[in-house]
Amino acid sequence: MDSTSTLDRKQLIILLISILIVALCGIAYELIIGTISSYLLGNSVYQFSLTIGLFMFAMGIGSYLSKFFMKNLVTSFIIVEIVISLIGGLSSILLFMAFPLITAMYSLIMYSLILIIGTLVGFEIPILTRILSRKDSLRQSIANVLSLDYTGALIGSVLFPLVLLPQLGLVRSSFAIGLINASTAVVNTIFFKSHLKYPKTITAISVFFLGLLIILTALGTHLTKFAENHLYFDQIIYKKQTHYQKIVYTQSLITGEHRLFIDGHIQFCDRDEYRYHEALVHPVMSLPGSRENILVLGGGDGMAIREILKYPQVKRIHLVDIDPEITRFCSTFPEITRINKGSLKDPKVSIFNEDAFTYANRPGTLYDRIIIDLPDPHNEALNKLYSREYYKILKMRMNTGSYMVTQSSSPFYTRKSFWCIEKTMQNASLSTYSYKVTVPTFGIWGFHIGSVSGKIPDTFDIQVPTQFLNTTTMKFAGIFENDIARLNVPVNSIMEPKLYILYLQELTGSNIN
Repeated sequence: MDSTSTLDRKQLIILLISILIVALCGIAYELIIGTISSYLLGNSVYQFSLTIGLFMFAMGIGSYLSKFFMKNLVTSFIIVEIVISLIGGLSSILLFMAFPLITAMYSLIMYSLILIIGTLVGFEIPILTRILSRKDSLRQSIANVLSLDYTGALIGSVLFPLVLLPQLGLVRSSFAIGLINASTAVVNTIFFKSHLKYPKTITAISVFFLGLLIILTALGTHLTKFAENHLYFDQIIYKKQTHYQKIVYTQSLITGEHRLFIDGHIQFCDRDEYRYHEALVHPVMSLPGSRENILVLGGGDGMAIREILKYPQVKRIHLVDIDPEITRFCSTFPEITRINKGSLKDPKVSIFNEDAFTYANRPGTLYDRIIIDLPDPHNEALNKLYSREYYKILKMRMNTGSYMVTQSSSPFYTRKSFWCIEKTMQNASLSTYSYKVTVPTFGIWGFHIGSVSGKIPDTFDIQVPTQFLNTTTMKFAGIFENDIARLNVPVNSIMEPKLYILYLQELTGSNIN
């Protein structure tokens, strides 16, 4: 029986709320899948564009298929809600478990989830519209459905970054959204019992999946840990999803080595991090000129500051890192403070938790040295911090005779990206000097020094105590063999983000345009 023309006021309200929830959950699943793929594969623009495009296409398929269902509309809607609650609820953990497999398998699962969830969401909206049109006019029904659909999408898109992701994380968020879908199915079985074809069976199935998702949500922390352990070889001893990134700190059960990961990308291993940080800091700090005022962009782990503090001439260090959690963690967590020697607590250090672009792009202190210790440009937000525009902004914050240095990824694994950074600095009217060292965790790693006052000396007199770097090492660091020699590459800018496209092409072997 499906005589929805006899809807009462309560049933009408339930249907209208259901429309809101359908849209909210649909956009949330879309954001979860896009975020996981960006987190695991990089290139957030590509991942979100693909997710949104496929999702909208699948909704179109679902809308088309809905026209073949003429009877039992409420029953169809509830069944679809149950199926979405299960598939959408499990989407996060399925993707995390699939990632260590071959890339093709992960992509197949990701595309399948997008298409299935999108088709089911697209199926629901026309069904609900047709149910409502039997009570109200078609014009009024369409207006109500679309207004609530757009409102639900807005709520879901705001709720995800502000509440779900930071409070629940990705796995528990998908369970929680699935729980909302299952709850909607149960509520509709209660209010539309007389309209259902198999009321007892559908009610039992709805309650079963509601109970299952309650259990999964309650076990979300344990399941998240299981999924993360599936991603990392080492034991996770700290993890935190912040508003900006996922922080994971691990310890090897075999060697005891500690590693810091941000959004799945390794930041350092305590066994050899000194090689990277000495190479980043000491060449630029050893150059002639004042060393009183230092700006560090990124470097929230405090390792670069540890090296800077070896210079007694330094009076002031400004550290700019967007995420307050990373600087809090690295200034208080014993295993980190042991490595950075408590550098973030030094009275010479002032921490600014804000965007590095915004910080530089306003009047303020002029610096003698700028040390850029940012993650590789694996997304468009980081790309702007390696752009021509940004280097021009940084020049305005430099004293005459001062220098900057930036980590520049690997001239071996990401050769085009490495030389793209150099060419971009030169295009911003900076003189450059390029060099590389070997860091076992990373392989061959490269850096570029930039000067606002002409040619940079090619000799570096390292006077402070180091574990690895010395004057002799730097004599060879500026030599680039044939397979890592300079290439003809484009200039990177905010308007034309060439760098992160090159970086992703080199990292994945793909041809992203």
